[in-house]
Amino acid sequence: MRRLAEMRPGSPKALFTSDLSVNEFLLVREAGFRPLGLVLGSSIYHVGLQVGRWSQNMELDKLSEAMYHARDLAMTRMEAEADALGADGIVGVRLEIEFKEFGNDLAEFVAVGTAVKADAAGSWRNDEGKPFTSDLSGQDFWTLIQAGYAPLGMVMGSCVYHIAHQRGFSALSNVGRNVEIPQFTEALYDARELAMSRMQAEAEELHAEGIVGVQLLSLAHRWGGHTTEFF
Repeated sequence: MRRLAEMRPGSPKALFTSDLSVNEFLLVREAGFRPLGLVLGSSIYHVGLQVGRWSQNMELDKLSEAMYHARDLAMTRMEAEADALGADGIVGVRLEIEFKEFGNDLAEFVAVGTAVKADAAGSWRNDEGKPFTSDLSGQDFWTLIQAGYAPLGMVMGSCVYHIAHQRGFSALSNVGRNVEIPQFTEALYDARELAMSRMQAEAEELHAEGIVGVQLLSLAHRWGGHTTEFF
């Protein structure tokens, strides 16, 4: 790819690109890393159909698998671009989803970040031989390095969950009352637990000591009010 070839270190026309802010760029440089270029991966994915039972809390495993696989494709392609640049890692990673108007079940999954290479000799790649990935800001990345830690990879877990509907009598009996809805509480707790456990499993595969900067999002996408992705 011409764009990547021109960004490779040593190229006569080498010119780095980055979506880091000025402050982030300077802190990444101070941490001992040199930006090589903006790298990205994309996957336009058809998300299949799965319907949950009206009155039952349940994971929609086909949708969970689709959302995870599509993100993994985007991340893998971004890592391949970084590898082509000879990068040690990717910082400031963003993972975005956009459902397209030209297909109700089509979504584009995009992974974007700045490929970096360490100034000092030695490799910062993870145990799988891949460039590390991190969604930390430039400031947080600098702090992590100063504290003596090395990023290994951006880990994630996903769970698409159908939250059961209340039966008519139960819903009416709660009108005007302050009361917990155990059915909903259990559903949200279970879905988050599944997403978190999958994220931790990825970290264990990388032999990580811990996970920092964890975010737990609830994304409705286009599936209606009772189906949500926890990511």
